[in-house]
Amino acid sequence: MSEKDLHAVLVRPLLTERGTRLQEKSNQYLFQASLGASKTDVKNAVEAMFKVKVEAVRTMVLPGKFRRHGRGGGMRPDWKKAIVTVAKGQKIDFAQQA
Repeated sequence: MSEKDLHAVLVRPLLTERGTRLQEKSNQYLFQASLGASKTDVKNAVEAMFKVKVEAVRTMVLPGKFRRHGRGGGMRPDWKKAIVTVAKGQKIDFAQQA
């Protein structure tokens, strides 16, 4: 898998309070993935980019929200969230990867 393909699967890491708590307690990391990416695609991309062993991947599609623009409005796009569980003793350092 090329570097371009990896970045097409994993859009960005999600750095939230809940995500930080999952990192500390369960060694899990949150990512925004492309809508067409499967759990296997996410697993392979994380293992290739961060050189860690992935134990499990959970994904969910979150619906876009309605947002107002002046008098009108529109919908934001749907997006996919991936929760990746990494093997014990390993961790992902987002600061070093950038």
